[in-house]
Amino acid sequence: MNSLIDGAIGRARMVLAILVCAIIAGTVTYIGLPKEADPDIQIPFVGITVPLAGVTPEDAERLLVKPIEQEIQSLEGLKTFSGYGAEGAGQLVLEFELTSDIDQAILDVKDKVDMAKRYFPADAREPIITEVNAAQFPVMVVNLYGDAPERGLNDIAEDLQDRLERDAGILEARIVGRREDVLEIVIDPVKLETYNISYQEIYQVVSANNQLVPAGQIDTGEGSFAVKVSGLIRTAQDALSLPIRRTENSVVTLSDVADVRRTYKDATGYATFNGQPALLIEVVKRTGANILDTANFVRDTIKEQEKTWPSTVKAQVTSDASELIGEQLGQLQSSIVTAVLLVMIICVAALGWRSALLVGISVPASFVMAFLILGAFGYTINMMVMFGMVIAVGILVDGAIVVTEYADRKMAEGLDRKEAYGLAGKRMFWPVVASNATTLAAFVPFLFWNSMPGKFMAYLPITLIFVLSASLVMALIFLPVLGSVIGARPSGTNEDLAALAADADPGQAKGWLGGYVRLIKGLIARPLMVTGAAIASVILIFMWFGATPHKSELFLDIEPEQAYVFIQAQGSLSAAEEAVLVRRAEAAISHVDGIEDISTRTGNSNEGGFSFGGASPPVDTIGQILLDLATDDGVHDGRKTLVHTRELLDAVPGLRYQIQARENGPPAGKDVQIALLSEDAAALNATAALLRTKLESMSELHEIDDTRPLPGIEYQLDVDRSEAGKFGVDISQVGAAVQLVTNGILVGRYRPDDAPDEVDIRVRFPQSDRSATAIDQLRIATPAGNVPLSLFVTRVPAPRVSQIERRDGMRVIDVRANAIEQGAGAAIVAGLKDWIAQQDIPGSVEIRFEGADEDAADAGAFFVGAALSALFMMAVILLWEFNNFWQVLLTLTAVIISTAGVLVGIQLMLPYVSVLMIGTGVVALAGIVVNNNIVLIDTYNRLRSDGRSPEYAAIATAAQRIRPILLTTGTTICGLLPMVFQLNVDFAHGAINFGSASSEWWVQLATAVVFGLAFSTIMILLVTPVWLLVPYRVGRWGRRMRDRVLRRQPVDAVSVRSDDHKQEDRDRILPAAE
Repeated sequence: MNSLIDGAIGRARMVLAILVCAIIAGTVTYIGLPKEADPDIQIPFVGITVPLAGVTPEDAERLLVKPIEQEIQSLEGLKTFSGYGAEGAGQLVLEFELTSDIDQAILDVKDKVDMAKRYFPADAREPIITEVNAAQFPVMVVNLYGDAPERGLNDIAEDLQDRLERDAGILEARIVGRREDVLEIVIDPVKLETYNISYQEIYQVVSANNQLVPAGQIDTGEGSFAVKVSGLIRTAQDALSLPIRRTENSVVTLSDVADVRRTYKDATGYATFNGQPALLIEVVKRTGANILDTANFVRDTIKEQEKTWPSTVKAQVTSDASELIGEQLGQLQSSIVTAVLLVMIICVAALGWRSALLVGISVPASFVMAFLILGAFGYTINMMVMFGMVIAVGILVDGAIVVTEYADRKMAEGLDRKEAYGLAGKRMFWPVVASNATTLAAFVPFLFWNSMPGKFMAYLPITLIFVLSASLVMALIFLPVLGSVIGARPSGTNEDLAALAADADPGQAKGWLGGYVRLIKGLIARPLMVTGAAIASVILIFMWFGATPHKSELFLDIEPEQAYVFIQAQGSLSAAEEAVLVRRAEAAISHVDGIEDISTRTGNSNEGGFSFGGASPPVDTIGQILLDLATDDGVHDGRKTLVHTRELLDAVPGLRYQIQARENGPPAGKDVQIALLSEDAAALNATAALLRTKLESMSELHEIDDTRPLPGIEYQLDVDRSEAGKFGVDISQVGAAVQLVTNGILVGRYRPDDAPDEVDIRVRFPQSDRSATAIDQLRIATPAGNVPLSLFVTRVPAPRVSQIERRDGMRVIDVRANAIEQGAGAAIVAGLKDWIAQQDIPGSVEIRFEGADEDAADAGAFFVGAALSALFMMAVILLWEFNNFWQVLLTLTAVIISTAGVLVGIQLMLPYVSVLMIGTGVVALAGIVVNNNIVLIDTYNRLRSDGRSPEYAAIATAAQRIRPILLTTGTTICGLLPMVFQLNVDFAHGAINFGSASSEWWVQLATAVVFGLAFSTIMILLVTPVWLLVPYRVGRWGRRMRDRVLRRQPVDAVSVRSDDHKQEDRDRILPAAE
């Protein structure tokens, strides 16, 4: 490696040219890299839907779901599966292991579903198999609202949708809240009876006259011509003129017995924005597209299109994920600048401005080189990459500081800058490589964490590996070359550096360094006292932490920027009644200071069973209100706003609701999530009721719900088949007749010129003739004439089951609740487990704790394994470096000491413990804190190899290395300290901001690193010089004991007495460690 450094310094121009090119290329790569909010994680979910018109949930479970369950259980890589028996369809959601190949999984699922199809009813439609991907979820929502006719608002939304989908970065723009077009043939029952026309005749006429008939070709010998009979319905007028029956004097057309109109299907839900009718356009980004560019394109398109809209129609963007990533990018950039400034201040004070400049250059240079590597490997810039960069701010200057400080000391001894930096690069090469390797070893286990939180966190070690690799090249190649060109130290002498020179005694140092040397001499003389105090302090910290109750979260409890209010109601409510309830809730909170925008949706808006915005609505949800909260203005607090919102909603009579803040990070769901699985429906419902009662009795819980099927009423029409047979009527004719009173009979479809999709043609009765009692008065055409349906059909009200849910082949009921107090969920779950163990739960019911509790247990187990793996890899690296078991053990004690420091930080600073963040912080610290010990032990070994006595080597090591250790620790702590106090310096506007939703991301991990590093550094600087002498002193004590047993004079005593003065002189004149 010496020749590599010499060669680099000898060809300084070439190396500097490469550095400049790398910085330029990295900057260009950073600008061009796609930016997105969350990491693009491949979610291994596959959905199966089998439609079957009119099927009940019980029959869907028995006829559709169970046959598929039997076949798919043998699928390779299948983790868990859920089945849903619903009205009109059976559904399954399959979750595979994260390591599974999703494309192959879909093919395997298709094969298994094909095998199950032989058990389906004959009229079941073709199964629909879809892959569920995080990329399918919107990155922003455009709200179109205002005083405008429904069709006018629809036209504006469709035009905007077309323009947005032209952009290469947008995969899809979905319109939500739009009703589908329908061509309604509204027949008058009285006129039908007058003309003795049945609805079957209308159905046959429309079907027969709405088709394109290819009549073949005519070949005349002089040409060939295609012949077709075009009978497609293109407009409402085409349908009105269709002849139904011919009489003696005239032809009865459809216009004589019906009104034909182009309208919308009956509303099943409504959407509003800030109290006005609205349509929502959900913008889905293409994988790999730049979210910032996509957001800018959407905003520019809206701005351009608004000029053509009526003045009453407005558009507003909400749920914009680009704002989060934009904030974090800005915060990262200001954090880097702040860290560079703090590093420069510290280094200027310790090393002079030129050396400080060298260290300062290494921070942005390492970052842009890391972006270059990220781009080369095809990664995007997302939240976790930003996170890794922020952690790296303080770590990546360590190597640069160690090399620069060593060169600075050598220049103080009289070497010129070229020799000094060349010697620094060579002498510090292996210690810096070893310290970087141990830091990376701590993060390597994260690459093998196969879970959703693990995949989410995997971008952290990847980023750190790239950044620290870039900083290693910077410190060992580019920095010595830069130093050989521009390096220098301030003129004048430095007494402390002079005391560390080749022919000096560290004990002669003055000032703070002299005081430290005298302290170390005193501690070395009292090894047992030092060891006892160190061990006792660590034990006391652990006992203090253990005696204090702590709240915990899986990820982070960040100030919410958005929240959902789910309005709950049970019973067979109409869409209009649901909208009234939601409007009452909206009116109660519409004037809350701190709520920027309110979007409402009523009806079935949560289709598909997937929820990646953190919202898990209760089963009896009839509508949701999405609140956009003011957070980053320094005035409002999202948590206080939600507390006030809750108070206002509590005052609304009879309103049932739940509030859920939108989750950030890996989805965890509610604090308490208990899944009950069984095939014994009675035992399952009884256990669910028992658990629900227990949760409702606990004052520390709220927002309690379960997934038991909702009670409801439906009308069942019992057909007396023998009576119906007398009139020549079968079940299908009865069903079709009843459809006249409900949604209408589908008699065909047509595609008008002004609609993008096919439009249904439906025959139905007028609004006045559509009611439950109208079914009893309905008349049906038979060979004997029109007869009342009530002759052979009885309408009976019956209990209705909304949906049956299954998991892993059994029926399942989930019981869920949230803790009122932040972070108290883990303790409540532990108490519930003890309570359940004492209950007489039937053996047929399986109980699982899921959600945050399950993920936290997995994360805890992973962190234990990751810590052990990291320690093993570090031990191997250190054994390779030192070839000494005691020194390896001594180095790794820093990990335990740093953990004690983390506990102090938690006790003093943090309101709760984040399992993921604190766990990551402890593992990350393990790689950082050992670096100080590596530098100390490496210098000690070099001094011993030069012939110094162990005591002198320990004192000289401490004296020579305290400055680089304090510098590296100081820069790391100063780089992260603003994040601990949520301080963000806005250089663009010249402002300093304290506390924001985005700054809360970094607090937990930064606190862990700052306190762990500070505490371990103080302990290492005091304890390591003492413990370095343990092998020497134990060996000396052992020899004395042996000699005493053998009744001889100890050899050590003789040599110490005879050579006492010689050794002292030799220590003074031997060269310092090279």
